[in-house]
Amino acid sequence: MSMTPQTPHAPVSGADAATVPAARAATQDVAGTVSPAASGKFIARATLITASLSVAGALLGLVRDQTLAQLFGAGIETDAFLVAWTVPEFAATLLIEDGLAIAMIPAFSLALARRAQGVSGDPVRSLVTGTLPRLCLGFVAVSALIIVGARYLVEALAPGLPDPGLAADCTRLTATCVLSFGLAGYCSAALRAHRRFLAPATIYVAYNTGIITAMFLLGERWGVRSAAAGVAMGGCLMVAAQLPSLLRLFRTRRPAASGSDVEVRPMNLALISSVLIFAMCRQSQVLIERLLASTLPAGAISHLNYAQKVAQIPMTLSLMLCTVTFPVIAQALADGDTERARARVERDLALACRLVLFGAATVVACAPQIIEILFQRGAFTGQDTMVTARVLRVYALGLLGQTLVGVLIRTYFSAGRPTWYPIGAMTAGVIATTWIGVATVDTWGVLTIAAANAAGITVTAALLLAGIAQRHDGRASPVGAPRAGRLAGPNSLVSSTWTAARRRAAQLSGQREVPIRTRDVLCDLGKPLRAAALATAAGAFTSSAPDSPVLGFTVGCVTVTAVFLLLELALDAQGRTFALHSAGAVTRRLRHGRSS
Repeated sequence: MSMTPQTPHAPVSGADAATVPAARAATQDVAGTVSPAASGKFIARATLITASLSVAGALLGLVRDQTLAQLFGAGIETDAFLVAWTVPEFAATLLIEDGLAIAMIPAFSLALARRAQGVSGDPVRSLVTGTLPRLCLGFVAVSALIIVGARYLVEALAPGLPDPGLAADCTRLTATCVLSFGLAGYCSAALRAHRRFLAPATIYVAYNTGIITAMFLLGERWGVRSAAAGVAMGGCLMVAAQLPSLLRLFRTRRPAASGSDVEVRPMNLALISSVLIFAMCRQSQVLIERLLASTLPAGAISHLNYAQKVAQIPMTLSLMLCTVTFPVIAQALADGDTERARARVERDLALACRLVLFGAATVVACAPQIIEILFQRGAFTGQDTMVTARVLRVYALGLLGQTLVGVLIRTYFSAGRPTWYPIGAMTAGVIATTWIGVATVDTWGVLTIAAANAAGITVTAALLLAGIAQRHDGRASPVGAPRAGRLAGPNSLVSSTWTAARRRAAQLSGQREVPIRTRDVLCDLGKPLRAAALATAAGAFTSSAPDSPVLGFTVGCVTVTAVFLLLELALDAQGRTFALHSAGAVTRRLRHGRSS
């Protein structure tokens, strides 16, 4: 299960979190000299704005999926559109959420620093004139290539699709989003570097509004092509939502202070490449799912899509915490304070995993009720509800792995240096997903595709945890270092093979940035895992009793919440102490930093 543009995690993900450290050199130019307390209040306000608009975008994304299900159900038409939906999924990841933001936010921040130092000309305008036209040409070329080769792309993505012609038509319409998403991502990077967060946070509200409006206005005449037209319309609205704020910035340039030139570092192409490759590897899980599902009866791709959208909600909410704290980690590493960064990452893991396990327990316990309430209307039948609910329950098994990957990947890239180990870990997960899916799809159908996805992302999470481990003396564990008590025999062979693989990965990626106490983290994680398992069983039992889906969902949610919290109180005293100790360590570090 991968991150898709239907949820609002993009406006509050890595790009937003990285803005504050990247832009601190330009703080005097943008907002004047600020104290640490004032800066903290500003970050809190920016976080509140982006989180609020993210929730609004999530709700609209849910309305969009409900509209798609109501108007077109889960059949041949919807499958064709969801194959075309691959284009905006990839474009959002590469042009808005990760790649372009990581490249352009530091570049704009450095240009702002040069402007503040009073260099001749306007470095910000020079950056725009030097990069935007070239990027636009690239965006237009890729869009044109997709439009021309739409039929071949559809055949490659879903060779068994019943109506490839319809999918190709939808793909040509969605191809325009490469240009619009690229411009939207560029505008977002420029605004965030200037510490303007409101407009970038609205882009997914505008995007989903465009799709919903197009489906209602054009659905009767154009069919599912109206949803593809909505993608094109929504992409334009993304740019329009940010353009006024961006134009105001360039019209009201503040006078530059006198001073010497600031050396501008070139964009780190190795960092950009490693982030883009990792994002593409993670997103390739969607391609594998749709490739396997295209060989199944009509509706399989739709069932996977609807289940995935619901399953992403608890994951997205749990990762909001990490997007807020990412600047703290980056700032700590920039100051050389690895201990403060480690404490922050461990606390994030403890809290985010508890949130996602609670959400996963709710989703698994109340899956039939959730799907019936959200989607069972119009062309979406009771049979579709039953199949989608079963897929949702299997998908939920991978939510913990998804959250672990989301938290840990920030620690690998937080210091702004390239590392290749996460790519190897993600590749291993993709291989596991592919192998399990291909071996079992003919026997178990759509359920095995969801299971393969959960297994693959869990493999990636385990490898990322292993790669960032820390020794008990508090130092990073050297990759390939011998461990006490290593067993002989087959276990020794497995261990030596794993050690060799990690040693090779270390040669490619260099030192891990935030080594954490993996054993302590895993021991702490066992408690909410047990609580979630028991809460899931209790919630499933109580939610199935009422005939009304709304009543069943309500009873199930109350049961899961009560059981999970009670078991947390009983089993997780050490875990809560661990999280509070980490929070206290961070607070003490921050106070020490202010007083020094």
